[in-house]
Amino acid sequence: MNKTSGKINFFFEDIKQIKLSKTILKKWIRQVIETEGSTFGFINIIFCSDEYLLEMNKNYLKHDYYTDIITFDYSENRVLSTDLFISVERVYDNSKKVSVDFKKELNRVIIHGILHVLGYNDKSPKQKQLMREKEDTYLAILEN
Repeated sequence: MNKTSGKINFFFEDIKQIKLSKTILKKWIRQVIETEGSTFGFINIIFCSDEYLLEMNKNYLKHDYYTDIITFDYSENRVLSTDLFISVERVYDNSKKVSVDFKKELNRVIIHGILHVLGYNDKSPKQKQLMREKEDTYLAILEN
């Protein structure tokens, strides 16, 4: 298996389909994973509503609050495989709060989830800083 032989899928649950540049996003995600020296089997990105993700947060993580993303990591033997559940409503609200374009915020959330599966954390201030730097680096690649 070469570094980019995995499959990237997009799904929509409990929301209308949003316009995405799927080919560009797939190429970008592959580039990030390759740059990080990893391989992948599958990446499912599931866009959903706030309520859909809240129920998942309650049922799987026992958290009773809204969030923008939940990542399920199925990676084995250093082959990345994941489901990323992303609340489009939460991303939209967050983009307004921080005065950022919705698509840019959505891309940040996507890459944030990928970075988590690649082993990056954001618990401590130092980890958060590294995560943000990685997000910014990879967002810059996408925007060029």
